Amino acid sequence: MAWDLEADGWSEATDFVASRPAGVALAIILPDSDERAPLVPILRAVQKTRPQAVLPYHESPRPHEIAQVIRRPPVSLASSVTDYMAWRGFSVDPTTRNIIQRTIELSARLSTITDLARNLYVSRRALGRRLLNSGLPVPSHWLHIARLIRATLKLQNSTESLFKVATSLGYPDGFSMSNQMQRLCGIRPQHTRERYGWEWVFESWLVRELAIGGVTSKVVGSRPSVAGTAIESSASVSRRATGAVANSR
Repeated sequence: MAWDLEADGWSEATDFVASRPAGVALAIILPDSDERAPLVPILRAVQKTRPQAVLPYHESPRPHEIAQVIRRPPVSLASSVTDYMAWRGFSVDPTTRNIIQRTIELSARLSTITDLARNLYVSRRALGRRLLNSGLPVPSHWLHIARLIRATLKLQNSTESLFKVATSLGYPDGFSMSNQMQRLCGIRPQHTRERYGWEWVFESWLVRELAIGGVTSKVVGSRPSVAGTAIESSASVSRRATGAVANSR
């Protein structure tokens, strides 16, 4: 979704843009620099809508330029994910939010739940209990989805082979990473190169977690998900994803 703030009546679309389905990437195109530009309303619009990209004024913005900016890796993936969760409506306490953020940070160099727990200075059992009591997916799934988001960003921003991307993230080969992405998200790595941003990958995972009871609807909020229209029925997902839980823990 692209929102041009140079257009007449752009502010009337603020609520529509802010309430877009989770997973829909947003690029905001700023108006031409002018002392008369309504700076405060623009800042409020940016804050309310959480865009994936903010572009300077373009008289005729080109789709490929918008796509390149949306695909660009965030400065801090961990902060971007937790900010996205807050915008999406996740209800988690500050301590749990910090655990998730730290897990995503550590996913850049860790691949096992044992190493994750050690770096968080808690036992595996205590870590799992903390997330379970918060109605959230198991720790290993947070670690896996963080690694897969990193893989998505690498695939979208390079021409490196699947094998090279996978091994750079600690997978033994591309086949292993592809299978894990299919189990957790229901998608294959080649699909990530055809789309923009990482949020839709997160949504694909989240919808499957909802289907198998790995997360409660009360925690994730009521915002509709773009992934909800792109996956099979909950019953079909549940039958296959239940086996994935056992295989990926």
